[in-house]
Amino acid sequence: MTLRETGETGAYPELEIEHRETWAVGIPAILKSMGPAIRQMGPLRTAQLMTAMNQKGGFDCMSCAWPDPSHRSPAEFCENGAKAVTWEATPVTVPASFFAENSIDDMLGISEYELGLLGRLTEPLHRAKGSDHYVPVSWNTAFSIIADKLTSLSSPNEATFYTSGRTANETAFVYQLFVRAFGTNNLPDCSNMCHESTSLALNEVIGVGKSTIAYEDFGKSDLIIVMGQNPGTNHPRMLTALEEAKRNGATIIGVNPLPEAGLIRYKNPQKVRGIIGRGTALADQYLQIRSGGDMALLQATSRRVLDAEAAAPGTVLDHDFIATHCEGLPAFASHIASLDEDAVAEATGLTSAELDEFAARYLAADRVIITWAMGLTQQKKSVDTLKELINLLLLRGNIGKPGAGASPIRGHSNVQGDRTMGIWEQMSDEFMDALAAEFAFEPPREHGADSVATVEGLQDGRIKVFFALGGNFVSAISDTAVAEAAMRGAEMTVQVSTKLNRSHAVIGDEALILPTLGRTEIDLQAAGPQFLSVEDSVCAVHATHGRVSPVAPGMLSEVAIISRLARAALGERHGIDWAGFEADYDLIRDHISRVVPGFESFNADVRRKGGFILPNGPRDDRRFDTATGKAMITVNTLEHLDRPAGRLILQSMRSHDQFNTTIYSLNDRYRGIKNGRDVIFVNPDDIAELGLADGQRVTIVSEWAGEPDRELRNYRVVSYPTARGCAAAYYPEANVLVSLASAAIGSKTPVSKAIIIRLEPASSGRTPHR
Repeated sequence: MTLRETGETGAYPELEIEHRETWAVGIPAILKSMGPAIRQMGPLRTAQLMTAMNQKGGFDCMSCAWPDPSHRSPAEFCENGAKAVTWEATPVTVPASFFAENSIDDMLGISEYELGLLGRLTEPLHRAKGSDHYVPVSWNTAFSIIADKLTSLSSPNEATFYTSGRTANETAFVYQLFVRAFGTNNLPDCSNMCHESTSLALNEVIGVGKSTIAYEDFGKSDLIIVMGQNPGTNHPRMLTALEEAKRNGATIIGVNPLPEAGLIRYKNPQKVRGIIGRGTALADQYLQIRSGGDMALLQATSRRVLDAEAAAPGTVLDHDFIATHCEGLPAFASHIASLDEDAVAEATGLTSAELDEFAARYLAADRVIITWAMGLTQQKKSVDTLKELINLLLLRGNIGKPGAGASPIRGHSNVQGDRTMGIWEQMSDEFMDALAAEFAFEPPREHGADSVATVEGLQDGRIKVFFALGGNFVSAISDTAVAEAAMRGAEMTVQVSTKLNRSHAVIGDEALILPTLGRTEIDLQAAGPQFLSVEDSVCAVHATHGRVSPVAPGMLSEVAIISRLARAALGERHGIDWAGFEADYDLIRDHISRVVPGFESFNADVRRKGGFILPNGPRDDRRFDTATGKAMITVNTLEHLDRPAGRLILQSMRSHDQFNTTIYSLNDRYRGIKNGRDVIFVNPDDIAELGLADGQRVTIVSEWAGEPDRELRNYRVVSYPTARGCAAAYYPEANVLVSLASAAIGSKTPVSKAIIIRLEPASSGRTPHR
């Protein structure tokens, strides 16, 4: 039975615009998460899974990388975590008849949302060259087809191997080992599209591309600045940490173009005040910054810090910290002294009073955390923006002490762990040397293709095989039409997946789908039940154990899929024990312990209740493993994002009922959207200035110098109190508007938060949901 037959889907009702919320979570979150879970999984399966999620000895939620507190509540999950579990653990499966009845073209006509509702995949599928249908095949046949193709390539670099960030540590290690044993570093991953700017900037200036805080630091902080992120939707459990910090006396500042309910007020559903009371007001100051203005805000604040030091020498900067641990202050101070305040006002859209208040709050706090997400990383100068963020922290010693530090918040549940395990096209020589010593082969040293380069390689024929371990690449990457055309030029595409998505319909000449176990399912191998591990946003590593039986017999784990493919494609080359890896994941962890720093006692440490914390130089002892051995205060040039007359700056974002490209429903409760996603949020003053009307249908046109315009048609204008001159639309639909060439300097992250658009009255018709 499919969800179509249960009445969960069908014709779309008309789009409705309701009031936007000014608080988050509370009783509605319980109803919206538990209702669908019980309806789709039943009360027993729901209870079995929800009581094990994020618990010691349970399984790790797949919906984000938010860390777990030491003392966990009985319900240590959020609304979107419950939806993610329901989405994965549904007993509904895609019947074989679906693929017999629906061609590839038919699948293209089914929305992303409805594809997911069809249920779990349960058997390998093959679309032969020249065919228009997938047909079931055996596992051995599937591996043979893929291996034959890989070994027929004239160079290993003609294949690329993508990774989704939900892939566990052990799987990621085996995957990168197979890819490098095959002979390439073409290992693009989802981090290329989200926090690559973070990794690049932080590695350069503080020596580690990760958070410099522990979970407990939130409760010890005087000031938490939340920039370019919406925790109420993207990682709702963060709201509990913010509430704890607030009740301990912390000040909270939100910096975001849109007002987000989760940063305004939080109703904790596990507290009486969250059920019958008003909850907890969070943001003491909310700066609705103009898109792309974050660097200007940070520089203006640093300027005020230095001015305060000049007015009261020796009382503002942390001189001991700077002298001992930092370099670059004189050049930075000279540069920032010439900052143009008019340029700051234009870039940020903020008043002098707002800027002064922000700086005063920073100066009044002894322990400051700045936390951020894609609002900062998906800008043209995102790398320099994040260096400015570190500059501001360094000036007052806000790294390496309790309650203070830099805190990037990851979206995928193990994207940080995947990078630690070697999923990167540019791994260091130290990692490669350790890999070579452990497995007695020389891995390739030439850097491989990232996500953008993968599309470019598919475009020009240099890349012929695309293999994806999870994810939905064609929907996630920028420039949708270009990416889809490039993917259709591949000779073979392979997707390892739990459910259908658009990437299964946008394929090469030959295509395979390999179904896999989900994180909620028991993984039984020759040595007995297996567990995996993940690394969260604050460098904590812990085990994750499946709790329910697989949705169908014959399912393989990701480790088993990669191990069997490696045996088929590599045979006895290099003498790697792929069969042993599949049988017993402890063998994988033994190898990891000798290759990856911090995992020296992996098998013992990961079995400790709660796992273990990886070493972190800046956090642990103010050690900065940079080129100079010190934290680097850097000089970065402010560049204003020009908004031509009659244009807006568009950012893409998730709806509330969404995880990355997975759409749970067509609603966005906090923003007042029901039954639709074809909307663009625009400030009412901008609507009037552009001669448009609230509710009017428009074509969104993005403008690129030297390139054709890109269009998104028949979108409804929604009057919304976003920052003046700014607009917002949902991801992944808005990806079609982002040029592949529009990438952050240095990191090549797609610039999805600074798209210059114009709005044109639409012709009749309605855009189908994707």
